[in-house]
Amino acid sequence: MEDLFRVGVIANTHGVKGEVKVFPTTDAPERFKKLKKVILDAKREKIDLEIQSARFFKNLVIVKFKGIDNINDIEKYKGCDLYVTRDNATPLNKGEYYIADLIDMKVVSDEGVELGTLYDVMQTGANDVFVVKLKDSEKELLLPNIPSCVLDVNLDDKIITVHVLDGLMDM
Repeated sequence: MEDLFRVGVIANTHGVKGEVKVFPTTDAPERFKKLKKVILDAKREKIDLEIQSARFFKNLVIVKFKGIDNINDIEKYKGCDLYVTRDNATPLNKGEYYIADLIDMKVVSDEGVELGTLYDVMQTGANDVFVVKLKDSEKELLLPNIPSCVLDVNLDDKIITVHVLDGLMDM
């Protein structure tokens, strides 16, 4: 299981006093208002940063980090990801899962046939789509994450049980 979750990407600087425009990659961008700390992935190192303030502008979050008061101190981090630890992740409701926890889980049909491994999750807006790399094949199976298709997610055993709807295996 992943211990870090990406919550945003530094898109650009904002003004000359060290603020940045962050493109949120979280389902709950408003969390930046309550978030105290993030981890900046500066490629060669990870830097702990304390959030001094956050406000919203269009689809971005304007963030000011404590101790960074100059554009020159922050502009080198444009394009870098911001992470939070699992402890600071948004709490989940029943039936919700962190995508990072689902990746590489075994996918089994309701008939007991091992189909393959969950490779990716596409977020489409209406519902997520599980991308399953089929066992002994280079092909992928796309499964909508809806109750009639995804029957059970067992994080302990790392198994997802699915019902393959008619037409989904036709390739």
